[in-house]
Amino acid sequence: MSQGILVFIEQRGGHIRKASLEALSEAQKHVGLSGGTVSAVIVGENIKGLAAEVCKYKPSKVYLVDGSEFGAYSAEAYADALTAAVKKADPSYVFAAQTAMVRDFLPRAAARCDAPVISDVMSFVTDGDKLGPVRPMYSGKCFGEYEIKSSLAFITLRPNVFSVASEDESHAAEIEELAVKPEKVRAKVMETHKAEGQKVELSEASIIVSGGRGIKGPENWAVLEDLCDVLGAALGASRAVVDAGWIDHQHQVGQTGKVVSPNLYIAVGISGAIQHLAGMSSSKIIVAINKDPEAPIFKHATYCVVGDLFEVIPKFTAEVKKLNNNGN
Repeated sequence: MSQGILVFIEQRGGHIRKASLEALSEAQKHVGLSGGTVSAVIVGENIKGLAAEVCKYKPSKVYLVDGSEFGAYSAEAYADALTAAVKKADPSYVFAAQTAMVRDFLPRAAARCDAPVISDVMSFVTDGDKLGPVRPMYSGKCFGEYEIKSSLAFITLRPNVFSVASEDESHAAEIEELAVKPEKVRAKVMETHKAEGQKVELSEASIIVSGGRGIKGPENWAVLEDLCDVLGAALGASRAVVDAGWIDHQHQVGQTGKVVSPNLYIAVGISGAIQHLAGMSSSKIIVAINKDPEAPIFKHATYCVVGDLFEVIPKFTAEVKKLNNNGN
């Protein structure tokens, strides 16, 4: 009999990641298979105030692992915290968003629990009281449906694929603090330097504007940044321009960068190598702008614009500004 679903809620600087709320909302849809419950676990320092925000998404219980040992991220410490929550909640599934942090520490926790990990899940199929995760394979060329035979499985969900449920201000969940003392922490973060990043987190952005070699040089990013500003979009990039040193790796979209699933993906001056497509092919709408009519990305785009980006993008930006000024 299922004991329900435990959801890891990721927070950064006291702010809950939207992708974690997506995972929590999706858990609510499947927990009724066999009468289990949904619980959540938050890890960090001085994070008790976040419990009220998580409660709005109707978990039956919220576990808090709060302490100075968790103020700075550590794979070993977070694995200890999640393992303790799993032992306490005794779930059938552990859900989490597919983020850089989760990819780093969650497999450690799964190994300690002798459980499998199914990562980057984009949908589920159900068979009676069994949950079948579905994830892309071979750079998105096909999808694999997994049958879980173990009593516990860890599942990570791709951000921006699942919706966030509406809030319920009246819902009250039981809150329990877990006393966890991390053991064998081999590395500690002594100091952090926050780089001037983009205004919108790439992996959670609903709109992304990405540039490739077609922008001709790093001095031309301003053309795309202006469009990002008027659209409220995140700035992405192909591997080619990252490798060329035109922009930092944090902007890279693709198989060796970030996998994204925005509502709108605008590919500017990107030819469409398979490695890049693997990182953005699940976008709801893809607009490709390229002066080469034979560019491979046009085969995957929803809308295709054949033209010089230095003519198209400024005009596009100007039109969006007009719409914004008119209240549209």
